[in-house]
Amino acid sequence: MHKVKVGVIGCGKISSIYMENCHKFEVLELIACADLDQERAKEQAARYDIPRVYTTDELLADPDVELVINLTIPAVHADISLRALEAGKHVYVEKPLVISREDGRRVLETAAAKGLLVGCAPETFMGAGIQTALKLLEDGVIGKPVAATAFMMSGGHESWHPDPEFYYAAGGGPMFDMGPYYLTALVQLLGPIRKISGMTGRAWDERTITSEKKYGQKIRVDIPTHVAGLLEFEEGAIGTLITSFDISGGSTLPRMEIYGTEGTMLVPDPNTFGGPVTFRRKGDQDWTEQPLLPGYDQNTRGIGPADMAYAINSGRPHRASGELAYHVLEAMWAFHDSAEQGSFYEMQSTCTRPSALPQGLAPYTLDH
Repeated sequence: MHKVKVGVIGCGKISSIYMENCHKFEVLELIACADLDQERAKEQAARYDIPRVYTTDELLADPDVELVINLTIPAVHADISLRALEAGKHVYVEKPLVISREDGRRVLETAAAKGLLVGCAPETFMGAGIQTALKLLEDGVIGKPVAATAFMMSGGHESWHPDPEFYYAAGGGPMFDMGPYYLTALVQLLGPIRKISGMTGRAWDERTITSEKKYGQKIRVDIPTHVAGLLEFEEGAIGTLITSFDISGGSTLPRMEIYGTEGTMLVPDPNTFGGPVTFRRKGDQDWTEQPLLPGYDQNTRGIGPADMAYAINSGRPHRASGELAYHVLEAMWAFHDSAEQGSFYEMQSTCTRPSALPQGLAPYTLDH
């Protein structure tokens, strides 16, 4: 089996879990990292035994690097991904794929023209929690899905994140930050989206940072911080989704529920890999907790690039694909466009629902 050689661009907070797990998957070999802050890159390289520390230009020029994991901030996702593709490298990018639909199309078109693959987080839908929920749906345990609800209710990131400013700038907000987890999980479970309606709001025009690093500093809020709407899926189910940074007092709403003709299923937090998954069928008095399928129930970020590496080797489709990520990106913009225009947004893109992970695999392998 060919080990795909990986370079990571962006050595911030999220990079640690990727670097740790890259060393675990049999199909990946992490050989390089780069960051605007060279000291930070050197620290991560020392911590995770990465032999080459580069500038971004140097990493992209290294002919040994086959797959770039792009962990930069959303505002430069498009630039770094396009540069990597132009350099002849496959790209896996943190969510969202890019900020604008136009840039998203450019990334996918460039990859197609060069015969390269693009993948994108979140890959949490490949965790044991969502995969177990998918198996219950495929087995017809709750009948035909007819509706779903999903709620991401938060007070915002300024209370804990060391650098929360970008969450309130263009490309930020609760939909672009957390919406990818919820929308990707919904597409995995219910298929692609046909139509969306949305409404948006903003509780405060300015927020105060209370995390330690920048305590007391003010943030201007340039984007909606409460986004709510309805989704019609191509297979007929109707979904309700709320993402918010305006919920100061907390919430008791479930993360996600799927309603079928024969019962209801509670789906775990799509920002995690585990469970629990519970269901109650029509006529049942109690909820049943479904044992999780064997698989990845801990933080396994890096499974998306690993799945891509198998696709690079074999030519099979990869699950956390650019096609899926673009469909989710368009859906996120659809909520905002619908709210501004006061009308339904008809989706222009579609995607293939990712296949379920095979069972009976050895740890940190994804193909038999």
